[in-house]
Amino acid sequence: KPKSWLTRTYLNMAQEMLEYTNARPYLPLVYGISFLHSVVQERRRFGPIGWNIPYEFNFSDWYASIMFTQNHLDSKERIAGVDWVCLRYMLAEVMYGGRVTDDYDKRLLVNFANLWFSDDMLEDGFYFYKGYPLLKHKQKEEYLEDLGKLPEFDDPFVFGLHPNGYITLRNTMAMDILDTILSVQPKESGGGGGESRESVVTREVNEMLSKLPEEYNPHEVKARLKEMGALNSLNIFLRQEIDRMQRVIKLVKITLKDLLLAIEGIIIMNENLREAFDAIYDAKVPMVWKRGSWESASLGFWYTELIMRNKQFVKWCFKGRPTAFWMTGFFNPQGFLTAMKQEVARAHKGWALDAVYLDNKVTKHFTQVISAGPKEGVYVYGLYLDGCSWDKKQDRLVESVPKVIYTEMPMIHIFAINTNEPRPKDMYTVSQRIHLTSYFSVGRLRGTAVMNINPTQKCFVNFDRGWGPPKHSP
Repeated sequence: KPKSWLTRTYLNMAQEMLEYTNARPYLPLVYGISFLHSVVQERRRFGPIGWNIPYEFNFSDWYASIMFTQNHLDSKERIAGVDWVCLRYMLAEVMYGGRVTDDYDKRLLVNFANLWFSDDMLEDGFYFYKGYPLLKHKQKEEYLEDLGKLPEFDDPFVFGLHPNGYITLRNTMAMDILDTILSVQPKESGGGGGESRESVVTREVNEMLSKLPEEYNPHEVKARLKEMGALNSLNIFLRQEIDRMQRVIKLVKITLKDLLLAIEGIIIMNENLREAFDAIYDAKVPMVWKRGSWESASLGFWYTELIMRNKQFVKWCFKGRPTAFWMTGFFNPQGFLTAMKQEVARAHKGWALDAVYLDNKVTKHFTQVISAGPKEGVYVYGLYLDGCSWDKKQDRLVESVPKVIYTEMPMIHIFAINTNEPRPKDMYTVSQRIHLTSYFSVGRLRGTAVMNINPTQKCFVNFDRGWGPPKHSP
């Protein structure tokens, strides 16, 4: 909490530091830097929601900022006022920003500095947020006394987070606790009544084997792709995806069959089979599967996604190109977008691939009402927003609905545009436009808007339009 971090900072602060100078801006700046330090530290508790990368902010960052402030004020003794531009740059780009490597994290730090460090900080009645006033006492004891009066439970808005951030944090903490409880449970079957671990795992394994998709026939796939156009960029991408799915299906089948034999005592239960046995009993994804596939919250979600991914590939390969694509059902969605760019570039004479860039438009409909694909580009679906919501009437980003973590997006039309041609007149009219960056990751949850299919697979996007500037308060 800021209260705890601020109290710790002032407990460790020498009285001489508060008495360094009588310059009017000094004490407000010391407290402002201390408050900024507490916020950047507290956001680390929220994991990737707080910072995209877990930076090692520490006391040296705070101390270096205070030293710079002292030197800056000493150099400004003959000049009225504080060079706020210089101060904000040093705090957000050098002292704390020097550790930051992510563009979104850097933008967040810059917004904190712009919001708090200005002439308003020197005026009476300045608040960082409601209930968090700026303190400017001469004595260390006075700070500690007033810090004890700060709210016991912090509003997430103090950190620049939506209340939903606390829900995600608590969910993560609860899952960690449950995982710890499961990890200390006895792994051997007891002598009491009830179904044994071996019986439970055997039943689950047999059920998964009964639902496991059939392996692909390479000759049938090759013949079908040849009919569809073996050199088409999207068909090449499909072949690569099928090859990866084939390896996953084989791996799952081998693991499940070997596990049954090991339970019966026919073969030795090696380390990988033991780990898979424990994972299936705990409804988790075995590591041997996860390494060759994708992340998922539980075994049930992972296996359902296996069936859904395979269904999309089978339908595409043997029934023709779909009208819309479940983009997060691909192993390599980056490759899917690149293949689409190649397809569009080849369809236009004179278009160079390096001069073609992605653009997109959010439609107003979902997959249920699509009867045909677009003339150019692709429709994609299955994307969700995390960290914000979507206003369907005005086609823009808005703040998240309280207690609603993920918001489903309508279908998105992704297409390619040649940079050498005149841009459409409405290119910068972003009423229905989202710029989708070609960046995908698995298992990360970011504080910026994230389009995803589930809490473990994300597609990060840059949004041009929202209802407020980046520094607005939710």
